[in-house]
Amino acid sequence: MSTSSPTLPPSPSLSLAALDAAGEDAFVALLDGVYEHSPWIARRAFARRPAGGFPSLAALKHAMATVVREAALDEQLGLIRAHPELAGKAMVAQALTAESTNEQSRAGLTNCSPEEFARLQQLNADYNARFGWPFILAVRGPRGDGLTRQQIIETFARRLNAHPDIERAECLRNIHRIAEIRLNDKFGVAPTLGNQVWDWAESLARFSDPGFAENGQLTVLYLTDAHRAAAAQLADWMRECGFDEVGIDAVGNVVGVYHGEHHGQVDEPPRLLTGSHYDTVRNGGKYDGRLGILVPMACVRELKRQGRRLRHSIEVIGFSEEEGQRYKATFLGSSALVGRFDPAWLDQADADGVVLRDLMRDAGLPGTMAAIQALKRDPARYLGFIEVHIEQGPVLNELDLPLGIVTSINGSIRYVGEVRGLASHAGTTPMDRRRDAAAAVAELILHVEERAGAVPEVVGTVGQLQVPNGSINVIPGRCRFSLDLRATTDAARDALDADVRARLAEICERRGVSFTLERTEAAAAAPSDAAWQARWEAAVDTLGLPVHRMPSGAGHDAMKLHQAMPQAMLFQRGLNLGISHNPLEAISNDDTELCVQAFLALLDRL
Repeated sequence: MSTSSPTLPPSPSLSLAALDAAGEDAFVALLDGVYEHSPWIARRAFARRPAGGFPSLAALKHAMATVVREAALDEQLGLIRAHPELAGKAMVAQALTAESTNEQSRAGLTNCSPEEFARLQQLNADYNARFGWPFILAVRGPRGDGLTRQQIIETFARRLNAHPDIERAECLRNIHRIAEIRLNDKFGVAPTLGNQVWDWAESLARFSDPGFAENGQLTVLYLTDAHRAAAAQLADWMRECGFDEVGIDAVGNVVGVYHGEHHGQVDEPPRLLTGSHYDTVRNGGKYDGRLGILVPMACVRELKRQGRRLRHSIEVIGFSEEEGQRYKATFLGSSALVGRFDPAWLDQADADGVVLRDLMRDAGLPGTMAAIQALKRDPARYLGFIEVHIEQGPVLNELDLPLGIVTSINGSIRYVGEVRGLASHAGTTPMDRRRDAAAAVAELILHVEERAGAVPEVVGTVGQLQVPNGSINVIPGRCRFSLDLRATTDAARDALDADVRARLAEICERRGVSFTLERTEAAAAAPSDAAWQARWEAAVDTLGLPVHRMPSGAGHDAMKLHQAMPQAMLFQRGLNLGISHNPLEAISNDDTELCVQAFLALLDRL
């Protein structure tokens, strides 16, 4: 089932037992070369070594990353400058360390065409002139097999435009990734389960809607040909993994069940429900939603390989729709499971006039409320719902943590609004006589930023701004805007909402303008179930990693299942500053290996 050749683990030259037995100097010597010309990192990591030694390789990696994060700025810059340029003078002079020589040669940088080499030399010069340090990239990439020269050049050019603070942090994160791969080589470790999930995600991304596929972009909207092909592929993989039941239901959800040891018996215990969505936003990423389907699939595949049955059956669902991209309805897939599918949705038309009911029937689905209502799950038959998801944010990246425990999914309120003032000449209207609609909205934006920033775990965003028929020499008479308010509790969300609306009214009254405000969405917060959150925490702890608790600012299928049963989520770190809903969305095979292992640990404890 893997879409590329399996990565064979290198021969180990080091073990945790050897590290545990080593004194400080021997410890530093054993880790020589992990961080380029920087033995101080290993020395300080030795000082952090727990009494019983590092419990796992992941714990050692995190300890070394923490040393760097807590180091002084000049030490961090020294670490960055200890690295050679890509395809630079040191490579030409054959003066690289053995580790760097291996990495740059595996990426093909020793075989650049004259044009590629010239381009890299120019990028190196421009980058050093802008930042004052060499460009750092883990050229073996998120799977460890190596990036192409084109991928390297494209990443180089993109990051050249970054803010220095952001770029310094990205260099350090890439240094940690380089160190991680070097440690894997020393310990003879290959993240085979993480590789499998990564390969599945890459393969699934070959299905994309017309207009995007031709440009190498990923877009999978509800019940398009690409969407149906993705569903069929997931179903095929589930069968290959060893699921006992696999099917596609009346709203296009892909459902797989791996039976427990008591399946079919009168006293059969409740099932565990898990999964996420496989649709995407337009020009989105490969892991949003899909990670939460593929990780439990890998767990079932591993259980089947081991010939194991758990006490409880596992039901994995690839939800057909969560993003709300094609119709003015979100969570179509998970809403059906909790009996919240709105019958009016069936009569909605998309931008091309295709009615949802007709689309379903053309896709071979019943398109009837009776069939959809039959999908509602009986909560008594389930232990609860758990979901794995990429974080879609920068927090885990900044903490050098691969996994995080979700404490609550934020509640949200959204509005679209418009302020109306008076359009007048920009040159002849004195500043104290203006009724500037855009200035009023600008003042609102600053209030939202200040008010939300004053309370922990509360956020507010004005993401859309438009001055209809605006002109460079005309004071804006109208300004349209959006408003997105979120918090971990409904009380905090509602307090923010009330304050923002009151300030909008005050601003408009003071400035002599009027406003309209239409609420378009209200979603309740979904706190994690305490018992299931504790199970995720215990699972992460077994990996030797710190347990970091955090809210989810984004909505997830789990917040719909929350309406029917206990739920809790596990976040996995995303690369590239945690960017999501974007082609730059990325994960590493090592982080994904830990995610699968955490999921397996949770299953074992059931």
